Amino acid sequence: MNEDGTGLLTIGELAGLTGVPVKTIRSWSDHDLLPPAARTPAGYRLYGPDAPARLEIVRSLRALGIGLAAIRSVLHRECTLAGTAAQWADALDAQIRTLRLQSAVLRSVAARGSAAEELPYMTELARLSARERRLIITDFVEDALDGVDAPAYRSGLLAATPDLPDDPTPEQIGAWLELAALVREPELRAALRRLAEYSARTAGAVGEPGAPAEPDAPGEPQADGPDATSEPPAPEAPDEQSAIHVAELMRARGEEAVAAGIAPDSPAAEPVIAELVAAWLPTQTGTADPPAEDGPAARARLLEQLETAAEPLVERYWQLLCTVTGRPAPPRWDTAGTWTTAALRAHPGPYALDRSAFDGTDPDRVLRAYEEVARDVAALVAAVRPEDLALPTPCAGWTVRQLLDHMVWENLMATSIAEGTPRADHTADHLGDDHRTAFADSVRAARATFTGSGMLHRTYGPYEAPGAMIVQQVVVELLAHGWDLARATGAPTGLAPEAAEETLAAARRIYGAAPRTEGSSFAPERPAPPGAGATDRLAAFLGREVA
Repeated sequence: MNEDGTGLLTIGELAGLTGVPVKTIRSWSDHDLLPPAARTPAGYRLYGPDAPARLEIVRSLRALGIGLAAIRSVLHRECTLAGTAAQWADALDAQIRTLRLQSAVLRSVAARGSAAEELPYMTELARLSARERRLIITDFVEDALDGVDAPAYRSGLLAATPDLPDDPTPEQIGAWLELAALVREPELRAALRRLAEYSARTAGAVGEPGAPAEPDAPGEPQADGPDATSEPPAPEAPDEQSAIHVAELMRARGEEAVAAGIAPDSPAAEPVIAELVAAWLPTQTGTADPPAEDGPAARARLLEQLETAAEPLVERYWQLLCTVTGRPAPPRWDTAGTWTTAALRAHPGPYALDRSAFDGTDPDRVLRAYEEVARDVAALVAAVRPEDLALPTPCAGWTVRQLLDHMVWENLMATSIAEGTPRADHTADHLGDDHRTAFADSVRAARATFTGSGMLHRTYGPYEAPGAMIVQQVVVELLAHGWDLARATGAPTGLAPEAAEETLAAARRIYGAAPRTEGSSFAPERPAPPGAGATDRLAAFLGREVA
């Protein structure tokens, strides 16, 4: 404080008191933000007792990005602080939007590995108006569908427009940039045209996933008019409501089947397909020559619809549109679609149960076969080292670890069937950190259930399958996958020689008529070399290369 007792501060004292550099204080004083209260005889500035508080106000406003002229207006009461704050907040929001756009463009360039020549085009795309973005999509749709008589399909595509919000997120801007690039791809145009041509051929068919309906379609963003406004969509017609229900049912049932480990070519898949076909049939009423009941013709038509709609680029198109507009993304169809199409190929007509596969299953012999096979396979499992778990196997591209996990699950699944609560955790980890203990425990639990629950002498499921046959299926699985494990680890494949011959006969009886189609449990049967043992011949019957 100045020694003259006036209470005034020199610029150095003010700087020391507030921590603001002398140079900064002098600059703010020159801009009339902090006028001195007096000067010394030598002309040096002196500041009054209110200077530290005033200095803190200036420093705070500068830290918020407000300019010196605006601060001066506030301090001189030419403008209110509230009004100035609002104006600068708006300016900052504009800057933030610009920075977000710049960031999105740069991140998209980095992710796509774009060439320098693409940068101006991408920057221009990010700055387009709503009208210009819509025009890009409109031109794309009209070009892709040129000459195709599918008005409902065209209308559904045009109704969904890429309307970015006023303050888009970087993800939305990035999705728009990707969408704008995608619509330039000939493959997407060809895919949309194929769907439109199918729609034209089957006028009135709705509900196939991936194909727009009017006004809305399952798996796509809803829109109630050409501009896809935020108003609620108009209620769908009854057939459209049914189509949406069927699409959701197919997705749910397909994903449930995969989660439960139901092979698409297994008998357990047939009730699922029958349910889906029954739900789908009413949606075909307005089509040409609609199928009246479940049968080969109906299943062939549904399979055709699903295969036609299986267009990954079209699915990506709708996902990007949803991201751009902020709508929930449509559920993915790939898992359910793959399973359902495979099941339809494997079950081209309603299931006619052949009970001959149930005959000739002796419970006592089945139990002995299980014990022998489980014993030999357990010895193989015990010899698997931790470093072996990543080895490839002959089975469906599985590693040794995945193979062991599946074998444990087979034991657990049979046990759960006997207990009346079939498991639905096929994709879970059943092996843990100790594959030997996990397998031994599953065998122990299965054997206890087979002998203690009466399973071998009971029937299960809608087809009243004998429990002994279910156990026999587990024997086939363990022996076949034991062969896979032996091949993967270099061990001898002649497992369970006493049980192998009758297990091969059981496999031929149970699976002899099973389809060998794409997505089936078994590849086409392969020849076994002369003199091959029963386990090798079982592997060849189930599609393994034995030679």
